[in-house]
Amino acid sequence: MSESALRARTRKDLAYRRHRRHSCWDHLIAAPLWPLHGVNLGTLLRTCDAVGACLAVPRLPWVPQALERGNTLRQPGCVHWVRGDVAGWLHRQRTPSTTIVGVELLEGAVRLADLPPARRRTVLVLDEAVEIPMIGTGQSLNVAVAASLVLYRLAGLS
Repeated sequence: MSESALRARTRKDLAYRRHRRHSCWDHLIAAPLWPLHGVNLGTLLRTCDAVGACLAVPRLPWVPQALERGNTLRQPGCVHWVRGDVAGWLHRQRTPSTTIVGVELLEGAVRLADLPPARRRTVLVLDEAVEIPMIGTGQSLNVAVAASLVLYRLAGLS
C-alpha cells in the first residue's frame, strides 16, 4: 500500500467533511418502501447523511415521528416522501438512467465486495427480509445494518 493511501486525515480535513451540508443530489436513494420498525428508519437516515444519499419512505402516519426520533444529528435529512402506491412509485423509477438494486441473498446475486460504486442514479430497495452472505451462524442482518453496508459500497466509500 502506498504511503499516501495510509495518510491520516488532519483536523482540517475532518472539520471540512463534518461541516459540509448534505444536499439532495437525487443520485443515491435508499428506499425502505415497506418499513416495519421505526428504529431502522432513524438509522438509515443517519447513514444516508453519512454517504450523501437520500431516503425514500412512504407517508405512513408513524414514519415522520420515527424519523424525527431516530435522527440523532438533529438536523434535517434528505427525505423523499412516497405518497400512495409504493409499488407504483418503484415502477416509475425504472428508467434507462436509473439502476434499481435489491438487497437479498439469492442464487446468482452479486457479492457485496464485487458491487461497483453507483455511477448513475441508483435506488436501493429494502424490505424486511434483507440478507447478506455472512460467516457467522445468523441467517440475516438487521435491515438498517445491511442497507448501511450496501450504501457505503454504492457511494464508493468502502
